[in-house]
Amino acid sequence: MKWAASILVNALVLIVVSGYFDSFYLSGVGAAIIASLILAVLNTIVRPILVLLTLPVTILSLGLFLFVINAITLMLTATLMGDAFDIDGFGTAILAAIVISILNLLIQKAIVEPLQDKKK
Repeated sequence: MKWAASILVNALVLIVVSGYFDSFYLSGVGAAIIASLILAVLNTIVRPILVLLTLPVTILSLGLFLFVINAITLMLTATLMGDAFDIDGFGTAILAAIVISILNLLIQKAIVEPLQDKKK
């Protein structure tokens, strides 16, 4: 259940980000959910490999290189989605990755976790 909530929150965040950036295109809610699913799979499989391969750079940048890794996974998601999801450039992907990370953190801490605590 927690995984499904995370997918829906991530889809909502993708929709919000596509509304703010002109160079970040998402065709609709269905595309946002599919992109969120693909992004979750990429974060589970590809992201740990990228983090391991770039560990020295990540340590030297005090973890800021993780935003570049998030941008790479966003670009991979856009490539896999085709015309339904498009990011115009890597700079947009980095900005979107930063905004997505911040929004996901805020929504998880302010909404999802308190709701899960009420159920216990």
